Amino acid sequence: MPENRDANQRRARREQLRRQRAAEVKKLRLRLLAAVLVLLASAAVIIAVSRKGGAAPQNGESVPAMNLSATDAPTEAPTETTAAPVRVDQQQDVLPDEPTTVIHIAAGGDLVVCDETVNAVGDSGDYTTTFQDVMPILATADLACLNFEGILAGQPYGTASVSAPETMLTALKSAGVDVLQLANSKSIAGGISGLSASLQAVRRAGLTGVGTYATNADARKGKGYIIREVNGLRVALVAFTKGMDNMTLPDGSDKCVNLLYTDYDEDYQTVNTAGITQVLKAVASEQPDVTIALLHWGSEYNDLISSTQTTIRDLMFNNGVDAILGSHPHYVQQVEFNEDTGKLVCYSLGDFFSAGDRAGTEYSVLLDLEITRDNATGETKITSYTATPIATVGSGADHRVVRLETAMTAYELGALNAVTETEYAALQNGLDRATARLKGE
Repeated sequence: MPENRDANQRRARREQLRRQRAAEVKKLRLRLLAAVLVLLASAAVIIAVSRKGGAAPQNGESVPAMNLSATDAPTEAPTETTAAPVRVDQQQDVLPDEPTTVIHIAAGGDLVVCDETVNAVGDSGDYTTTFQDVMPILATADLACLNFEGILAGQPYGTASVSAPETMLTALKSAGVDVLQLANSKSIAGGISGLSASLQAVRRAGLTGVGTYATNADARKGKGYIIREVNGLRVALVAFTKGMDNMTLPDGSDKCVNLLYTDYDEDYQTVNTAGITQVLKAVASEQPDVTIALLHWGSEYNDLISSTQTTIRDLMFNNGVDAILGSHPHYVQQVEFNEDTGKLVCYSLGDFFSAGDRAGTEYSVLLDLEITRDNATGETKITSYTATPIATVGSGADHRVVRLETAMTAYELGALNAVTETEYAALQNGLDRATARLKGE
């Protein structure tokens, strides 16, 4: 497909630029080394002359060649004025290649495991085409993540078990997804054994899960977060959920899921301040360049933001979080972005892929965060964001995710595999509603 070629070309170009930068760095280091050696040689001559009782050369004077024997060499310890060797690899810290480093992080909302999403490919078991149209966004980002609202515990698949086939994960990986939020309503739908199986499946697919652990020992070892190095920037990701469909973690496994509330199986009124703070302090101790919080929170099919959500938002921001990316309501909700501080919260990204059978859940957004580090000062913050509306369209084995505006253009041009007339009208409405919701309207 042309878009696949475009994505590959962008990746190839990015890799070419990285190789060019590496070559430039090598040349810079060699030049620095040569300069350092010249400086050290000059310093040695000056020191040697002074130790012989001679005067240092004045402007315009030449320095006679000197042949220092072992007996002529100084025997005392170097003085404070002796030039110390300079490590060339340290120069990179003070002389960055570029004035800024820019990375892009893409994020999607809920991938809801249900009969419609599981059966999206019929009997083929290959979900590659399901996510093909959003690949140009996911694959060209430096890091891409979404919320996987289901488990991977084998058959039976679908709504009743919320278990998905592993081929869905391999397709997500091929489309450019890197990280899956696993702290959500379905974390322990299959019990702790199902959680463990899901984590193993995620690893087999070459993806990274965040927010859950197979055992309390793993939770303590993982400290509740992950850190990924992206183009030289350290990106920390944390994930929490408000609850797990009123299910309670069993004794001995109470640390297996990061929780936003202490009453997570009841009313969601008591914020888990101590638990959240503990994780965020551990993150801060790692000194990441940027911290992203993936939160499964809010009310389903509701635009209202609760007072506990604002409390959690402020707690996160006050403890080093730069961006909050929300899921669970299944609707797109507003984005708040402070350009001065670089702090951003999207209360809900909507459904990345779902049944799409309820008004407002058939469309969502892929958010792209531009993160910039000033290489002179080390200051890093979110400098801008873009939101690409996407939608779930089709039915049966044609159930898939599309970029909303791209799909509309394909329909207008009469392209093959375009959406239907009915879907086109729904997409126009979805585009308008997504734009309005992002603004909080």
